[in-house]
Amino acid sequence: MKKRLLLLLAGLMVMFALSACGTKSQEDVVKELNKQLENLKGYKVNATMTLAMGTDPQTYEVEVWHKDPGYYRVNLKNANKEQSQMILRNDEGVFVLTPALNKSFRFQSDWPENSSQAYLFESLVQDILSDEEAKFKATDKHYVFETKTRYQNSKMLPIQEITLNKKDLTPVSVKVMDTDRNPMVTVEFSNMELNATLEKKDFDMAKNMTGAQLEIPVMADLDEREFTVKYPTAEIPGVNLIDEQSLDMDDRRRVVLTYDGEEKSFTLIQERAKVESASVTATPVTGEPVDLGFTIGALTSNSLSWTHDGVDYVIASNSLTKEEMIMLAESMESQEEMMK
Repeated sequence: MKKRLLLLLAGLMVMFALSACGTKSQEDVVKELNKQLENLKGYKVNATMTLAMGTDPQTYEVEVWHKDPGYYRVNLKNANKEQSQMILRNDEGVFVLTPALNKSFRFQSDWPENSSQAYLFESLVQDILSDEEAKFKATDKHYVFETKTRYQNSKMLPIQEITLNKKDLTPVSVKVMDTDRNPMVTVEFSNMELNATLEKKDFDMAKNMTGAQLEIPVMADLDEREFTVKYPTAEIPGVNLIDEQSLDMDDRRRVVLTYDGEEKSFTLIQERAKVESASVTATPVTGEPVDLGFTIGALTSNSLSWTHDGVDYVIASNSLTKEEMIMLAESMESQEEMMK
């Protein structure tokens, strides 16, 4: 009886060893990720990004090119291609291109090094490496990390779940969650090509703008479209809408919303965007590029500006924090009211 029990225990130990074969510890995976990051020369990857911040989820196709050390090309497209944008980083700076409006802006910025980016592989690895309290689990095909985020509005989106392929540690998916652990941003990766062959000219601003406009023509009927006035659904405690004015400025309608409270106040300006004349020179912009999910904005200490669906928006305030301005902007895709 004792011999049979020993044989049974030995068999269970063998089964346990076999089941563990191929599964690395958290420390092993972190070491391999760090080594992979050090040796990474570049990559190409496609992804689908879904935003759940409004009443209806918005889905975007994302194409990412990266060439070590600091060249980036991120192409964001949704079902309405007129809303597409591209982020470029090269030796001249960081550029945000809006092909349908013939607009290009240039930032002097450390992007993407200054915050989390859910669709950039090396940013996800950095989030894992920098979080000493990251949680870890292994499944049959994946390694899953739960880490803190480094977003500029990390209080609103503090947690992310990063799933990696067991075979090569490439990203499978990312879920960025709010304080109630609801996924607000979900990214699903596909077709990742590590150490892809890329050249500096692939990140040239003028070349990419021309290429994008072959696919996305410049808007021709912008002035004929209906104007959509949008209101933030996120709330700042004690702050209410106290005034709304509609002005006609240079044949364009401008709407000015004034919000006020005892401690906080802000102004929200909306007006139909203009299609710029063709130019190979980007407009310099003060501030940092900030990813709002549905578009890229320009963030300073007292303002946040962005363009979406042919409309320019500005939030201006001397009392709101950067996080609060981002929160308001992100909430503006969830409620709207039509105005001629």
